[in-house]
Amino acid sequence: MGEALLSRLLSADIYKPTQVRVSDPSEARRAALADRYGVAVTADNQALVNQCEVLLLAVKPQIFQRVVPDLQAATTPCLLLSIMAGVTLSQLEQAVPDWPVVRAMPNTPATVGAGMTAIAAGTHVQPNQLTQAHRIFGAVGQVVEVSESLMDAVTGLSGSGPAYVALMIEALADGGVAAGLPRAIAAQLALQTVLGTAQLMAETNLHPALLKDQVASPGGTTIAGVAQLERSGLRSALIEAVQAACDRSKALGNG
Repeated sequence: MGEALLSRLLSADIYKPTQVRVSDPSEARRAALADRYGVAVTADNQALVNQCEVLLLAVKPQIFQRVVPDLQAATTPCLLLSIMAGVTLSQLEQAVPDWPVVRAMPNTPATVGAGMTAIAAGTHVQPNQLTQAHRIFGAVGQVVEVSESLMDAVTGLSGSGPAYVALMIEALADGGVAAGLPRAIAAQLALQTVLGTAQLMAETNLHPALLKDQVASPGGTTIAGVAQLERSGLRSALIEAVQAACDRSKALGNG
C-alpha cells in the first residue's frame, strides 16, 4: 500500500521524486524503489523522521511498537499519516504526544487509482493538515472523513471488501463454467459484469435495490437466480464477513 501511494503521488505530480524519502529495512527493496521511482532511500528511520514534514507510516500493526522509538527521536513533530489497521488515534498520540496524527484506511484498488480511503483526524490536526491528508489519499481514489469509532467498521467493509468482491467474481466465473462456458470467457463475463455494474451505480447514483428490480423481470431468469441467492444466505454471509473483519481489526488494536 505504501508503494501504491508513492506511485500515484509521483505520477499525479503531487510530489516530485526529490521531495520524497523512503525508509525500508530491506536493501533489495530500497534499491528497487530508488531505481523505479528515483526517490532517496534509507534504512535509518530516525534520520528520515527528522527530515519530514509529512510521515506516512505504512507498517504492519504488529510491529508498530518497534518503530515508536524512532518516531520519538524526532526533534520536531510532523504530520503523521498512519495506515495501520486497528491502531487507534489514542495509541498513536500516546506514542508521539503533540504530533498531528491522521489515521487512514485505504484499500488495494488504490494501486490503480480507484481506492477508497477513510480518514479520522487526531486532536492536534489543523485544517490545512487535514486538507493535505485529503490531497495525499485523494491521489489513489476517493476519500471520506469518519469518526475514530467507525474505523474498525471501515476496515471490515472497504479495507477487506476487495477480497469479498474477488471471491464473488471467482464464484460467478465458476458458475459460468458449470453452465458450460469456457473458463476464459466466463472469467471475462464475470469481471466486466461486476465492473460495469459498479460503474453504472456510481454514475447514476442508482440504489442497489432499484437496479436489481430493473433487471429482475416477472417470472424471468434473474429473479430465479436472486431467489436462489436469498435461499443460500448471500446477504447474511456478506454482513457477517464485514462484522468478522471489523472484530478482528478491534482485536489487532488491542494487541
